[in-house]
Amino acid sequence: MIYEMTRSFASDLALTASHHDKSHEFPSAHVQTLKELGLLGISVDADNGGSDLDYLAYAIAMEEISRGDASVGVIMSVQNSLYSGPVDKFGSDFLKEKYLGPYVSSEGDLKLGCFGLSEPGNGSDAGAASTTATPSDDGESYVLNGTKAWITNAHDASAAIVFATTDKSAKHRGISAFVVDTDAEGFSVGAKEDKLGIRASSTGNLIMENVVVPKENLLGELGMGFKIAMMTLDAGRIGIAGQALGIASASIDCAAKYALERKAFGNSISKLQSIQNKISQMSVARDSARLLTWRAAMIKDEGGDYTKEAAQAKLAASEAATFCAHSAIQVLGGMGFVTDMPAERHYRDARITEIYEGTSEIQHLVIAGKVFKEYEAMN
Repeated sequence: MIYEMTRSFASDLALTASHHDKSHEFPSAHVQTLKELGLLGISVDADNGGSDLDYLAYAIAMEEISRGDASVGVIMSVQNSLYSGPVDKFGSDFLKEKYLGPYVSSEGDLKLGCFGLSEPGNGSDAGAASTTATPSDDGESYVLNGTKAWITNAHDASAAIVFATTDKSAKHRGISAFVVDTDAEGFSVGAKEDKLGIRASSTGNLIMENVVVPKENLLGELGMGFKIAMMTLDAGRIGIAGQALGIASASIDCAAKYALERKAFGNSISKLQSIQNKISQMSVARDSARLLTWRAAMIKDEGGDYTKEAAQAKLAASEAATFCAHSAIQVLGGMGFVTDMPAERHYRDARITEIYEGTSEIQHLVIAGKVFKEYEAMN
């Protein structure tokens, strides 16, 4: 049912994807529909306003929504994995009531969240947070100062999860997480980044200058920030794998349709073995990554350790997206290089999936580290 619902909606998304890409326009009507369909809190339980489904349903939905428009897909991914996920898992009853229910419910006004981990100088080093949170004089709040970079949904979010150093001497164990209202005094958003792809989603800096945050807005406990971030990214990689699969699927759709319609040497080019080889390789790459993604989702649903599997899924799916998008342009030839066809947009959208929520290089480190530990445990 999730597949059929999201597949149908993806057809509508595909009709406006090019317009939103060219105009950099936030697809507000489509995101509102995501909310009404219950797709902004897929795995959050019903008591907290969510759809009470599992991560396999989420992976399937992410692929289909991204198949229609990868920008809408990443907005949905951040809302589900990076924002709602940690508030749901680590938030107090107060935080869930104020910062979860209204954000994931299918009813009410649209509210989006964002995830403030990366900084201008730390990149993949998530433990090097220069943003600080110091206790106020009365001990009732924290004062945040610093800048977060490359934040998806930055310009459209009502709340942000912000990671800040509360004890510099403890290094990564001195990082804590806070839920911050984006309309708080001293909180501002930098210029919207002009990006290569996924251009309908907003990306920018979160700037905090003496932002006062009530102590009740601490997520989890003091010093838990790094743990929260790593657990959140594990789950988020399943969502980005789903997004990448959607881009790969859209690329296959585009290439197959064109190959069947395009005539050369008296026949459809779909009869040419070179074209058939490309379509076959694209299909194998996409389907292999899909199985890895579904496996990671199912292990998470069963409560197992899925860190390695999520990294494998994200790595394989992002590489499949890039490969399929590149191959689609090759099948289309000159038509693949112009904006009249969606192939070039898929090519641009695919590139970021190998970078955000952990670069491919980071995924290799995560996977290899787990493999070494598994070997040591068996020997």
